[in-house]
Amino acid sequence: MKYKPHDYQNYASEFIIKNPYCGLILDMGLGKTVITLSALWELILDYFTVGRVLVIAPKRVAEDTWSREFMKWDHLAGLKISKVLGTKQQREDALKAEADIFIINRENVAWLVENHKWDFDTVVIDEISSFKSNKAQRFKALKKVRPQIKRMIGLTGTPSPNSLIDLWPQMYLLDMGQRLGRYITGYRERFFVPDKRNKEIIYSYKLRPGAEQKIYSLISDICISMKACDYLQMPDRIDTQVEVTMSDKEQKFYDQLENDMVLTVGEDELDAVNAAALSNKLSQMANGAVYDENKKVIPIHERKLDALEDLIEAANGKPVLVAYWFKHDKDRIKQRFDVREIDTAKDIADWNEGKIPVALIHPASAGHGLNLQDGGSTIIWFGLTWSLELYQQLNARLWRQGQQNTVVVQHIIAKGTVDEDVMKALERKDAGQSALIDAVRARIGGRENESRRSA
Repeated sequence: MKYKPHDYQNYASEFIIKNPYCGLILDMGLGKTVITLSALWELILDYFTVGRVLVIAPKRVAEDTWSREFMKWDHLAGLKISKVLGTKQQREDALKAEADIFIINRENVAWLVENHKWDFDTVVIDEISSFKSNKAQRFKALKKVRPQIKRMIGLTGTPSPNSLIDLWPQMYLLDMGQRLGRYITGYRERFFVPDKRNKEIIYSYKLRPGAEQKIYSLISDICISMKACDYLQMPDRIDTQVEVTMSDKEQKFYDQLENDMVLTVGEDELDAVNAAALSNKLSQMANGAVYDENKKVIPIHERKLDALEDLIEAANGKPVLVAYWFKHDKDRIKQRFDVREIDTAKDIADWNEGKIPVALIHPASAGHGLNLQDGGSTIIWFGLTWSLELYQQLNARLWRQGQQNTVVVQHIIAKGTVDEDVMKALERKDAGQSALIDAVRARIGGRENESRRSA
């Protein structure tokens, strides 16, 4: 296919070429992959300033998206890619291939650094937001070889969806601490103060006055940000909520756990040890089942399954993408419906060809980078997530450039449960650990949320 870049795509490619290390904060659907490949083509085959390129991406994106985009565009002819995936032997063989661009999944970054003599002068991190923890092995491994890398390109749509604290590790990999400091402790002390805490445990930090703009100013010379709504004609989108109501008995079980943090169901006993554990248990119960301490699944209700059945029937054969969160959600959905999980490149291809009427997908495994807009335009959230990043990224698999239909995002909400708190936090773009703690802390020990109970 002939590449006819938009002006913003030309601008972004030129930005990569002109800046040895840079961050592209490009909204979903703006074409981060083809922008980057176009820049790499020039750097390798025109300017001759780049030799071996390593692309680090989420597993399914590494398996599918980069190679598919590479094969799609005529102007990328001349480049050779090698996918460093699979078994240890397959990865080692792929590293020996005659290629310009080597693609690896982020889980194998530590293995690569420890077992391969570093010979990559350029690194592209697709979804650099997955390097937001300075304690993760992938960050530590890449930090070790960062001085040997001449060009570093970070791609993401949401660099700090929960807190600007998340920005430091990502920026460090770009400039080795030139802008935000060499150590995260100094970054926190300079720009943040403790916010929510329990004695010595700090759950979150809040920005000092004026710190947000200062941070943005410091990184503005190496980062560009673009929103899809400013550059693309996005498809229409409709968000709806489908409420389900538990029976009095089911609600009583839920309320008992919420108030006492302990629940007995038959011979099984559930115990939530802290606010985060309580939220997790309540979310499971809202979905219809809950794990006990031995990972045994205790069924509570089938209200969401009934609602899902109605929504699938109403789709009347139109493909739907069902997002689940807990494994028992997936298992119960599979028991009741004829569904197929989006897990492999073949699954992705079949979905986009309209061969899968009802598909299951987990936000954490398929939220980034996958193009699924050709296969359908309806997402049903069976179970919600506190992660704003995963929520936005999964919706963007269908709500993106190239989508030919109005996108419908449906949320199945259990009334009188933590589902309502999660939905409000997502709508406020305030989801994450801090919002989770806020949502449950007022109800631990029997103190109820009056506004919710009065509904």
